[in-house]
Amino acid sequence: MEKKFDVNVNPRKRPFSMQLDLSKFEPASDAEKAQQDRMKPSTTFFKDGIKRLSSNVIAMICFAVIVVIALMAIIIPEVWPYHYEEQLGLGDKWGSVDATYKNLKPFQYGQTELDKIAAGEEVFPHVFGTDSLGRDYFARVIFGARVSLAIGLFASLIVLVIGMIYGSISGYAGGKVDLVMMRIVDIIYSLPDMLMIILLATVLNASGLKDAIMGTVLADIGINMLSIFIVFGLLYWVGMARLIRGQVLSIKQQEYVLAAQSVGASTGRIIKKHLLPNCMSVIIISTALQIPSAIFTESFLSFLGLGVEAPMPSLGSLASEALGGINSFAYLLWFPALTIFLIVLSFNLFGNGLRDAFDPKLRN
Repeated sequence: MEKKFDVNVNPRKRPFSMQLDLSKFEPASDAEKAQQDRMKPSTTFFKDGIKRLSSNVIAMICFAVIVVIALMAIIIPEVWPYHYEEQLGLGDKWGSVDATYKNLKPFQYGQTELDKIAAGEEVFPHVFGTDSLGRDYFARVIFGARVSLAIGLFASLIVLVIGMIYGSISGYAGGKVDLVMMRIVDIIYSLPDMLMIILLATVLNASGLKDAIMGTVLADIGINMLSIFIVFGLLYWVGMARLIRGQVLSIKQQEYVLAAQSVGASTGRIIKKHLLPNCMSVIIISTALQIPSAIFTESFLSFLGLGVEAPMPSLGSLASEALGGINSFAYLLWFPALTIFLIVLSFNLFGNGLRDAFDPKLRN
C-alpha cells in the first residue's frame, strides 16, 4: 500500500541532516511584511537636485546673500531719497556749491543739513558718506551693484544661448561639420579678449555710432558697454559650446536617440526634446559659474575706464574713482570692493553647490 505524503506535516529529520525544522518558523504577518518595504517615493532629476542643494548649508547661505543683494539693488534705488548722480549742496546760483558736502564720512552731514537738524527737521543720513563731488555714496554703490548684476546676467544669457545652440549642433552633426566648427572655436580661443574690447570700443567711437544712439536706451549703456556685450557674444561662448558638445557626443549614442531617429524625428526636435534636457545639469552649472566671471570682467574693465560711462556708476568704476584718494578716504574703496567680493564669492560657492547637487558623477 502506497504511503500518502502530507505537505502540512514536517517529515522526520534524519541524524546529521541539514534539513531545516519547519516547526520553528512561522509565516510573517501582513504588518511584519509591510515593515520590510523600503521603496523610495518617486522623484525627478530636478527635485532630487533641489533636495541635495537645500542640504548644502554653504550654498544656501550664498543663495540668500545673492537674493538679498539683488533685492537691494532693485528696490533701494527707487525709494532712496538721494539719486546716484545728484550733487548735494548745489545752490540756486550757477557755480554755487557747498564744499561741506564733499567727501563726507559715513553718517556725517553737510552744513545746510546741520542747520536743518538744528531747526528740528529730519534729515536722512548718508550711510556711506559722499564722494568728491558731493554725491551720496550708498546710492552709487547700490546702483553700481544693480548695473554689475544686470551686465553679468545679460552677458551670461548671451553666452548660454550661443554656446548651447553651437555646441549641440556641432556634437550632434559630428564628422566634418564637427571638425570645422571646433576649428572655428580654436581660432576664437586664440583671440585676446581685452584687446578686442579696446579695439572695438575705439572703432565704434570713431564710426559716429555714439551720435547715432543719442536719445535711445543704448545711449545710457554707452559705447564701451556695447563693445563688451559684442565681445561676449563673439568670444566668451566657446567654453560653454565645448562643454555641451562633449555631453551631446556621449548622449547621442543612447537608445532613445536612435529610437527618435528611427521614427523620423527631425534634428531640431531630437536636440530640443532629447539632447538638451539631458545636458541640463552642465547647462545650469556652467551658467551659474559664468555669471561671476562676467561680473568680474565688467568690474575689471570699468576699473580701467573701459566699462560704463559717467555719470552711471559701476562697482569697478567706483573702485577706480576711489583709488585716487585712498590715503585720505580709504572707505570709498572698501565699499565697492567688498560688494564685488560678496557677489563673486557667493555666486562661485553657489555654483559649486549646484555642481555637487546636479552632477550625476558626484552622487554617492
